[in-house]
Amino acid sequence: MENTANAAQVDYWNALAGQTWARFQAQLDRQIDPLGREAIRVLAPRAGERILDIGCGCGQTTMELAALTGAAGYVKGADISAPMLEIAKARPVPPGAVAPVFEQADAQVASFGDGAFDAAFSRFGVMFFADPVAAFANIRKALRAGGRLAFVCWRPFAENVWMRAPQEAAAPFMPESPPSDPTAPGPFAFADAGRLRGILGDAGFRDIGIEKFDCLIGGGDLEQSLELSLRVGPLGGALREHPELVSKVSDAVKAALAGYMTPQGVLMPAASWIVRAQA
Repeated sequence: MENTANAAQVDYWNALAGQTWARFQAQLDRQIDPLGREAIRVLAPRAGERILDIGCGCGQTTMELAALTGAAGYVKGADISAPMLEIAKARPVPPGAVAPVFEQADAQVASFGDGAFDAAFSRFGVMFFADPVAAFANIRKALRAGGRLAFVCWRPFAENVWMRAPQEAAAPFMPESPPSDPTAPGPFAFADAGRLRGILGDAGFRDIGIEKFDCLIGGGDLEQSLELSLRVGPLGGALREHPELVSKVSDAVKAALAGYMTPQGVLMPAASWIVRAQA
């Protein structure tokens, strides 16, 4: 990772955060699967296409794209996290698909080949760039003329109950956090649709569409959902800095999650943008 413009994010996703996502890969894949599937539906991959999966993480979507592009297709998954790429490379290749290529790379600056891809895709992997205009311009450069871009990203934290409810339950036990920059690299960097549209336009994309997509996500039992809430998202990040508080917040968070228990497990509202554009 010598060629990177996002050193802080490289450190973050190769240390405890990346290791945590790798450890909980199966549960996290299940949790955000419906959101990724909607973005794939909007991308509409075709047999024989060449597709770049940006921020591919543990590779679930990369393999799904490989299955859709088939024996004549080519899919590359790019991510900065070595622990997550290890999971991705170990996944079985879908029948009839060509094994994807996985590369540890910073998509803001990596060279993927001029016009080498028919489409680019991401499931929550594009919100972490230090310079998002430069990053999307680099991604556009990798697309042929008329190539397609589709991705899913989070709407505001306040609308994402699956992250907000656990954090609100834990708040009385946690130190007060200073206000954060809403445009800084992080899960909610693209919460403002107007800002996101401007970034894509400045990067050279056209025919930009940004649509709301709401659904219930989760599916784990109460204990699984509790452990995940304490490990990932804003609350997980805060508890990594204050591990001594985990035992103090656990009962309150568990009670909050119990309110969303269904016969299919804990299911909570998630709010995202499904974004499409053309090079």
